[in-house]
Amino acid sequence: MSLPSKCEYLIIGGGIHGLSTAWHLCKKLSSKGQLKEDSVVVIEKTKVGEGATSVACGIVRNNYYQPAMRRLMAHSVDVWNANAEALQFRPVGYMQINSQLMHEGMAEVYHQQKEIGYDSTFIEGAADCDKYMKELLPDWQAQGITSVLHEKNSGYGPNRGANLGFKKLAEAAGAKILEGVQATNLVTANGSGAVSAVETNQGTIECSQLVVAAGPWVRTFWEMLDLPNSVKIKQPDGTFTDEIPMWSYMALEEGEIDVDPNSYRTAKGTEYPVIHVDTEATLVSNKSGDVIHENEMWGFYYKPDVYRNGIQGGSSPYDVAKPASEVKLDPYGHESEEFQPRPAFEDKFTSALAFCQKQFDGCHAKYKNQKAGGIGCVTPDRFPVFDQYRENVYIIADANHGYKMAGVGDLVSDEVLGSKSEILEPFRFSRYQEGKLHPVSNSPFPWS
Repeated sequence: MSLPSKCEYLIIGGGIHGLSTAWHLCKKLSSKGQLKEDSVVVIEKTKVGEGATSVACGIVRNNYYQPAMRRLMAHSVDVWNANAEALQFRPVGYMQINSQLMHEGMAEVYHQQKEIGYDSTFIEGAADCDKYMKELLPDWQAQGITSVLHEKNSGYGPNRGANLGFKKLAEAAGAKILEGVQATNLVTANGSGAVSAVETNQGTIECSQLVVAAGPWVRTFWEMLDLPNSVKIKQPDGTFTDEIPMWSYMALEEGEIDVDPNSYRTAKGTEYPVIHVDTEATLVSNKSGDVIHENEMWGFYYKPDVYRNGIQGGSSPYDVAKPASEVKLDPYGHESEEFQPRPAFEDKFTSALAFCQKQFDGCHAKYKNQKAGGIGCVTPDRFPVFDQYRENVYIIADANHGYKMAGVGDLVSDEVLGSKSEILEPFRFSRYQEGKLHPVSNSPFPWS
């Protein structure tokens, strides 16, 4: 398929956000009788499913301490469930399991989920939590758990499979998706700040509206637009912080154990829910007996994953200790030699599994020795930025919350067509200048 000379809506990035935006844009244009052959064009520098989406763990949840994130995620979970077959989504549920330090915050999450109509159950107290977990997973043995939030409509899906599902939906709706087309420059015309065309390795394409959905490569386009590389954040007392870099990177730590995921069932015969544990309980190595964590918060998550043919999960990401401008993104993900789980991750992950369930005692022998790397580009407060710049450039900067937010494309398409989204309003770039930041939790994960 050749690159058209012009289009109305050009989207850079063929990941979850780019394709979801293309799909929803086409549907809305079609409903107005305004969809043409080259109305919506997506360019992807490699192939669909090979960017950040390719290394996503695939978990879809509502659980966030921040009210704005919960509203956003409730909308996205609806998109996942409404298109479960096309996206291969499995609504097996999601459990956030906590020690006392997380208890109060999780109670707030539960009550606010009730306010927005998100289906969940909340169990409190060590004895009741232990009973609830053992009724579901009889070999449950995690100690020090005082609350369990069980989301019923959450779950997981395949990373590449869901991405390809969005590709089919977008193409069927009328989008043109071009792979192997890399944007190299943004062109402005007649002194206007608006972008009139995008230069690529396959030629130049003119556009009326540009959407940048480039995942961890967002910084490249931010710089092309001459947007600020640092920000000052307004504090509660009215003063401002020193300059803080706009972008930084975090490296993911995930892995798998080599077992048949279909053999793992709850006591009720159903698929396991996704399990996430945050605790300050002492974690001892199941392999050596050495202490891994003591008197500090740690967390991890896991799920029997039919798409990966094993039990997949991960732990808290770590900061990439270099300026964003020095971070080498390509080759990305599993192809990277630099950004892979650190040697200690295997012991932590398999020991955490054994901490939770008796049957995982000794599971380090089944750990898959394979590449599982990936890095995400995060904002100063580590929450997304969705905003319009330069008159006609919309930037989706997901701050590595990406995969689960499949509904963002629906909301962005509304904004591109002229209707402001109340759900996206808390994620404007101006929040730094205005001091309208999102609250933070006690979770060891930077985006919970």
